[in-house]
Amino acid sequence: MKSYRELLRTQGVLRIVLSQIVARFPSGMIVLGLLIHVESIFDSYGSAGLVLAMTSIGQGIAGPVTSRLMGRLGARPVLVATTILCAASLAFIALVDLPLWGYMAVGLLSGLSFPPVQPAVRTMYPKLVEPAKLPRMFSLDASAQEIIWVMGPMVITLISIEISSVLGLLVCSALLVVGGAWFISAPELGEVKFAPSSGQLGAVLKRGPVLLATVAGFLLLGGVAAIEAAIVSRFGEGGIQAGMILAVMSLASLVAGFGFGHRPIGRFTLSIWISTIVVGATAATMVDGFWGTLAAVAVAGIGIAPALAVMFSMVAERISFAESAEAYGWANTGQLVGAALGSAVAGFLIDYMGSDGGFWVAVAFAVVGVVVPAVFVQVRDVRRRARPS
Repeated sequence: MKSYRELLRTQGVLRIVLSQIVARFPSGMIVLGLLIHVESIFDSYGSAGLVLAMTSIGQGIAGPVTSRLMGRLGARPVLVATTILCAASLAFIALVDLPLWGYMAVGLLSGLSFPPVQPAVRTMYPKLVEPAKLPRMFSLDASAQEIIWVMGPMVITLISIEISSVLGLLVCSALLVVGGAWFISAPELGEVKFAPSSGQLGAVLKRGPVLLATVAGFLLLGGVAAIEAAIVSRFGEGGIQAGMILAVMSLASLVAGFGFGHRPIGRFTLSIWISTIVVGATAATMVDGFWGTLAAVAVAGIGIAPALAVMFSMVAERISFAESAEAYGWANTGQLVGAALGSAVAGFLIDYMGSDGGFWVAVAFAVVGVVVPAVFVQVRDVRRRARPS
């Protein structure tokens, strides 16, 4: 913990970490907020899944594009424009009665305009701390990110279920504006010049670590989002059980992230951490009560933050500064699309199988998430052995 405190004493680090957490906090809220809101209108998780699918398409298109635009237009203009448009889209969904296709269209717009805060902040870290401190910086960032990805769903669940789904989406919109303004106004953002990408759009995906981080992030967050949807389905009608279970998953992830996220990366480290979701989600299908589900989901949460720290460190070690914004843009896209698509697919299966359907979707995402990094390691080893000495 001492090393983390030293990091936060570095000039600008604490301000950037806190402001980006607030600016990105809606990332962990929007998916469930839309799921709960649209399901309450149409009484169908499948309908909510269609809206989330359109949102994920928008995010998939926008992530790398807006990241590249920061290098050409500057970070602040891009962040201001996207923040305003995304916040307005969410408020529109919350306040205006629309047919299903209307919600799908505005959901697409909200995805297309999602602010690229994550690529911006991860591009800034190498300029804020010494290279030797970067692994711990990314470990801190990944642990802090769990406040977003797991505490966010807990908060939106409590607001949307206990008070109003309209209020839940309006809170998302307000946090986008407040957090975005804080981050955009940070002097450190103005001091970092985002270099324009020299290659074609998507060329950075030819780098193995970037492609792996993008795919693994998609699968990891897809599994997490499916678990969240399943919990809401199982415990969302009255009471605060769903929020409490999500809070425990968050706590497990935070503790593991601070305790293990900065450790040296082994050949199968990423697969091992993602496997906790397979174990936890499978266990959740074998129980149906509060305490059993809580214990199972706590196991699933253990690997989230350490897995994210591994992904970010891989990218940071192999990517030049000029490529970093787009590289993190793709990684961010993988996570956002994974979260939206995981919830969307879980929504359809929940309509047919109940909450277990959501947990089985999480298992499917996570099993592939375990296999992909392991195969990547094997392919990399084969290529190294094949190179002439």
